[in-house]
Amino acid sequence: MDMTMTKDEYQSRTARSYKLILLFAMVSMTMMFAGLTSAFVVSKSRVDWLKNFELPTAFFVSTFVIVACSLTFHLAKKAIQKDQQKTTMQWLLLTLVLGISFVVLQFQGFGQIVAKGYYFTGPASSITTTFLYIVTVMHLLHLAGGLISLLIIIYNHYKQKYNASQTLGIELGVMYWHFLDLLWVYLFLFLYFFK
Repeated sequence: MDMTMTKDEYQSRTARSYKLILLFAMVSMTMMFAGLTSAFVVSKSRVDWLKNFELPTAFFVSTFVIVACSLTFHLAKKAIQKDQQKTTMQWLLLTLVLGISFVVLQFQGFGQIVAKGYYFTGPASSITTTFLYIVTVMHLLHLAGGLISLLIIIYNHYKQKYNASQTLGIELGVMYWHFLDLLWVYLFLFLYFFK
């Protein structure tokens, strides 16, 4: 039996290993957010829960932006699979701009909440806004990891490390970004409908 492995077999096994590790990480993050939303559900029965709290408009816009991010990142993956180097870079840069826009919109949303007289911490805060703040900031921290990985992908693509036969970095980035997108859409819908 031949114990040697071809380069393609090695790359295939490496890709599967990295994807599996990322999948485990995403499952653990999902469990953490499931715990947070469960605590949200339990706390809703408190007498000091805000019943008429409305999500800021910036959160609605940011939801469309992060969905657009997933689309542009996916298009970058499709472009590199066709060895379209320039097009790939354009989609990656657009994804970065949209990702940063999402973060800016989240902070604008925080500002809109404070402008309505709701605070996240301190004596003027409520359990409702504190939960919203914790859930959103936790998502933003995970998104920061996504933006850092996107910057690394852009740098590696600039150094011509990706082509039609070597797409692993971009594939992993797209997987994680789709996860962040779905996670935010879930959180947004949860916060919107479960008042």
